[in-house]
Amino acid sequence: MIKELVKDEAILSQRCEKATAEDADVVQDLVDTMESIEDCACLAANQIGVTKAIGVYLDEKHEPHAVFNPRVMMGLGAQKVFEECMTRDEPSKVTRYAKVKISYDELVDGELQAKKRDFTGWAAQMIQHMCDHCQGKLV
Repeated sequence: MIKELVKDEAILSQRCEKATAEDADVVQDLVDTMESIEDCACLAANQIGVTKAIGVYLDEKHEPHAVFNPRVMMGLGAQKVFEECMTRDEPSKVTRYAKVKISYDELVDGELQAKKRDFTGWAAQMIQHMCDHCQGKLV
């Protein structure tokens, strides 16, 4: 279901609760909402009012992927970039890594499975943005 984006900083600045397999329905709401917004490449659950650590991003083929409880473990190649956010009015200058290793949970057959993965370039920037949202960090 398409949800309205939340711009309330009080909600967006709260650290999200750990997500469980029972939160799987949030993924479809994130995908539906993301697909309804032009040029949207990623969303975190708190951006639609759900304070669970879940994010969805589009890969290079525009396929959606969900990450539960994402966390940046390591970053290489720090750089300052200007970044926009669907729930903020102005772009922000932030530090992002060119390459990151994240840990996250993935929903497989109704169960969350722990994963680790490296991301580079644009995908790395999106993942870091979603991780910030899950931590309650406003860009």
